Amino acid sequence: MDKSTFETKPAIKGPMHSSLKHDSAHKHVTGSAEYIDDIPEPSGTLHGGLGMSDRAHAEIVSVDLSAVKAAPGVVWVMTAADIPGFNDVASTGQHDEPLLATAKVEFHGQPIFAVIAETRDQARRAATLARIEYRDLPHWTDIDGARENGAPLVVEPMVLKRGEPETEIENSPLRVQAHMYIGGQEHFYLESHIALAIPGEDEDITVWSSTQHPSEVQHMVAHVLGIANNAVTVMTRRMGGGFGGKETQGNHFACLASVAAKKLKRAVKFRPDRDEDMAVTGKRHDFRVDYDVAFDEEGHIHAVDATYAARCGFSADLSGPVTDRALFHADSSYYYPHVRLASQPLKTHTVSNTAFRGFGGPQGMLGAERIIEEIAYATGKDPLEIRKLNFYGKRGSERTVTPYHQEVEDNVIARVVEELETSSDYQARRQAIIDFNADSPVIRKGIALTPVKFGISFTMTAYNQAGALVHIYNDGSIHLNHGGTEMGQGLYTKVAQVVADTFQVDIDRVKITATTTGKVPNTSATAASSGSDLNGMAAYDAARQIKERLIDFATRQWKVGRDKIEFLPNRVRIGSEIVPFDTFVRAAYYDRVQLSAAGFYKTPKIHWDRKAGRGRPFYYFAYGAAVSEVAIDTLTGEYLVERTDILHDVGKSLNPAIDIGQIEGGFVQGLGWLTTEELWWDAEGRLRTHAPSTYKIPLASDRPKIFNVKLAEWSENAEPTIGRSKAVGEPPFMLAISVFEAISMAVASVADYRVCPRLDAPATPERVLMAVERLKSIG
Repeated sequence: MDKSTFETKPAIKGPMHSSLKHDSAHKHVTGSAEYIDDIPEPSGTLHGGLGMSDRAHAEIVSVDLSAVKAAPGVVWVMTAADIPGFNDVASTGQHDEPLLATAKVEFHGQPIFAVIAETRDQARRAATLARIEYRDLPHWTDIDGARENGAPLVVEPMVLKRGEPETEIENSPLRVQAHMYIGGQEHFYLESHIALAIPGEDEDITVWSSTQHPSEVQHMVAHVLGIANNAVTVMTRRMGGGFGGKETQGNHFACLASVAAKKLKRAVKFRPDRDEDMAVTGKRHDFRVDYDVAFDEEGHIHAVDATYAARCGFSADLSGPVTDRALFHADSSYYYPHVRLASQPLKTHTVSNTAFRGFGGPQGMLGAERIIEEIAYATGKDPLEIRKLNFYGKRGSERTVTPYHQEVEDNVIARVVEELETSSDYQARRQAIIDFNADSPVIRKGIALTPVKFGISFTMTAYNQAGALVHIYNDGSIHLNHGGTEMGQGLYTKVAQVVADTFQVDIDRVKITATTTGKVPNTSATAASSGSDLNGMAAYDAARQIKERLIDFATRQWKVGRDKIEFLPNRVRIGSEIVPFDTFVRAAYYDRVQLSAAGFYKTPKIHWDRKAGRGRPFYYFAYGAAVSEVAIDTLTGEYLVERTDILHDVGKSLNPAIDIGQIEGGFVQGLGWLTTEELWWDAEGRLRTHAPSTYKIPLASDRPKIFNVKLAEWSENAEPTIGRSKAVGEPPFMLAISVFEAISMAVASVADYRVCPRLDAPATPERVLMAVERLKSIG
């Protein structure tokens, strides 16, 4: 048959699995993307400033705010006594985090009062005029200090155990006991926290908040005001970055603005500057990992006993699930025949630490890679050989059960590593580096290939749900709203592609709208890498409902069977007739077909019993691997990342262009965490690294000189996720461990690779130099 007899089917613009630019990319680069501080302020908008503690731990003896109230432009000074509801913004229900401190302060910078003034500058200046008398109390700001002072735990710890690690450790041929410190990290989103509260009639209030969790902000504002959730509407169109720092930490600013707005009956905005933001908001948790590992001469792991102690800050916040996830990833990609893992979430007199991309997973995984490194140096082998020797096995083998008793059913890590090892020419390059180091007195090089296995789902089972709202208007245009938030990661674009693909229309027809609690209620945070999984499926469910109604309409109107109806690009085939999509929709409207639907999705199969340490907390795993090559200067400790090759598993990618961008960005952010970003508190408990002048995030010039990123195009999620894709937000962050391990190899060359360097993170030039000098004395 002649090909011309077939109707041509031009593809729609922006279907699932196609590379499409971020919906706001052109707005980002031109400056036209509207953030909360760009929204025209209502007439009479007031501005807030924070009155912060200058003690790390102290009783408040007296507070004199007379000078604050008399300062120019001040309209009102708010204290805890002015809060109409509950003075509590604790995200976990432990009631351990006051909105404003009363009798005691527990970290340097804790808000005690808030100033509301005509301008932001007036509010901030007035806040410095308070006279507060304190009675100092003992304080500690780090893990060792907390242990030495018998600090309490902010939440109940967790223990994962399988087998008999105590017996196996004692009876194994070889054993290593040591510890490592893993530093925290500041989120350093480009847009600081901000909230704009606009009072309405009765109890109503609308809050524009830069938050990853609009529903939690809604609940917290209602809690603090003492009103029902239905009186609070929270709006979030986009954030200028979040990375976990806006999952719970936006609560403070939204609640302060809301209390003031309802009291004064005027719009109120809170926007701290960078120094204030860094002082009063939580960060990635610091960890100390104490490990005891048993193995044999070949490098097979027999048993692991490890304790992950964390600097949690003065309150619980999300420290429970963060330290839990650290244990969930303390196996990295490796099977531990006998294992005991314990968390120790310690209270410190620092700001309460919170979610950060990876949510404890990176710290757990880094500890596991240190164990591999210890075994490699003890047995005189390439760390990659030890890694491959201890990988989880194939489904059905005994080497597939995790420390939390979930079977690894979708394991592809061996294939990912093998392909990357070949494509990056790892073995030849490693030998060339060893040869180079033998003849180089100053510059030393290192190379490492490290894997990633990251569990996808909220470990709090209830959070694994999402809602979406889809309308089709009678002109054929589509309105999309869902509970996910956009922080630059491209979630809105991906979910719009799902809807466009379902109806087979160009993505230009799909209007992406701001996340709001007034359209989709009870949403989960956009976190745990689950944004596309949850919201994509919820949007698909809504679109599917409408599509089914449209098919039913067509069968009635055209008197044809359902099998004779096909959605083609921007049109619909009904029997022998082809109808433009907008014409078809208008006809359905006149037939009184409901063209709106609320979609819903909950992740199947998952369950978790924390007390028992058993269950299936993760729906599936995402995998990846990276090879990084570095060069260090042994006289200064400075280093360069010469090359990085990445192969990453995103299943069947919803949008390859956006996914590659996420992999690149996650890797560089992880690189910063492990090399340049160092948090430092002084003896008085003051954060000294509180601005770009003292806190160093990676620059464009810090990226690898050669940077090759590829997707595992053969991969397809074994579970029926949206489009058979896999999450991509957090897993790439841990690819940067390859840089840390490569630096370690370069340092180890100083002592002829006989001793594990035991670098702590971040591996700043100072730490690298000290490690070099330490190994020189051994060599």
